[in-house]
Amino acid sequence: MFDRFVPSALADAAHQHLLDEGVQRGAVVAWLGHNSWDMIATLVACERIGAVLLPLNWRLAAAELARILQHAGAGHLMGTPEVQALAAQVLTIASLQPGPAEGVHDGDLLLVYTSGTTGAPKGAVHTRAGLQANAAAAIAAQGLTAHSRVLTVLPLFHAGGLCIQTLPALAVGAKLSLQPRFEPGAWFDAVEQWRPTTTLLVPAVMRALIEHPRWAGADLSSLAFINSGSQIVPLNLIQAFHARSIPVAQIYGATETGPVSIVLRPDEAMAHAGRTGRPAMGVQVMLAADGEILLKAPNLMRAYHRSTEPAFDPAGWFHTGDLARLHDDGFYEVVGRSKELIISGGENIHPAEIEQLVAELPEVADCAVVGLPDERWGEVPVLVVVLHASRQLDRTALAQLFDQRLARFKHPHQVLELTSLPRTALGKVQRAELVRALHLVG
Repeated sequence: MFDRFVPSALADAAHQHLLDEGVQRGAVVAWLGHNSWDMIATLVACERIGAVLLPLNWRLAAAELARILQHAGAGHLMGTPEVQALAAQVLTIASLQPGPAEGVHDGDLLLVYTSGTTGAPKGAVHTRAGLQANAAAAIAAQGLTAHSRVLTVLPLFHAGGLCIQTLPALAVGAKLSLQPRFEPGAWFDAVEQWRPTTTLLVPAVMRALIEHPRWAGADLSSLAFINSGSQIVPLNLIQAFHARSIPVAQIYGATETGPVSIVLRPDEAMAHAGRTGRPAMGVQVMLAADGEILLKAPNLMRAYHRSTEPAFDPAGWFHTGDLARLHDDGFYEVVGRSKELIISGGENIHPAEIEQLVAELPEVADCAVVGLPDERWGEVPVLVVVLHASRQLDRTALAQLFDQRLARFKHPHQVLELTSLPRTALGKVQRAELVRALHLVG
């Protein structure tokens, strides 16, 4: 369904290239490179052959990429010239396995590995039918049409960058512009000159744009809305775009879920700032007793690739590990991850609740809250902040903010300053790595 608006010459060339490389039905074709039409064309070519595309995160180390290739059973590695040296390194470590890969089923099309923020990466297998269902849900949620103009800047090696706007734009016949990688100046140039109607941004990218010198004077009038997600979006970032009359819609999901699962539509965004939204088309949502989000939907992954770990519970629900509240207005609000939950003296503390407050301080560029062991309380929240250049943390104002807005048991027991936070390519804080760093500092 995605080849309809991919230039036929490009798709045909990619198809022939795969055939020349000996790609067979059931093979896994790895792709390593910055965003490009060649990757989209290779996905189309895989669909024609019955092969599976494995997009690789070029920000990973060669050893990490090699482990993914080995686990996936990849038989071919392709990509773009700018990461050729990295690809060569990978091939000195990994041995490719030409031919059909173990664990690939008819209809499988995309294999995306999780970011591994809570453990070893796992490969989520998405079928052609699942990708079609996801595209339909994304189109409905965002009101995409053939007249839409979509600017893609997030990496296509993630399900979000590929499946929230990029593939849906192709499916509906919208105009699509791919930037090789995000760079604030290039984004402003594209918005002012190419005039997109929408773009997908994660919070880290939103922050980079808001803090850029061009933000105040840039002509952003072509943007009917932006979409965001991948983590809880701080309210101050949403408000900055709303102040420019740009609604911030949201898509909640994960690598395993398509990822379009809970959506805040553009026409709902201004009135429900901070909410995550309502179930996407075809998606069933249930909250477990502890608030964990459970999903059933046609766009969920088929399974974890070559894994004995069950992907769904006996009733067919996928357990996301994310926690949410359902408000009286029918809108969900994601409040954190169950594995990020800090239990201090028997009380539950969601890091995001503290982080949202701290992000309001003008001197704070970035922040995260993690739990550290404590003899008395079991564990306690510790706040880590990154400050803007030449700024100092106003600890008095911070303490007053906590006193006014947070229960005493939620107050961080320590406030530490670092120059940066470890994050994934989509901006998610790598909390386990941060905890390790704090132990080293301590």
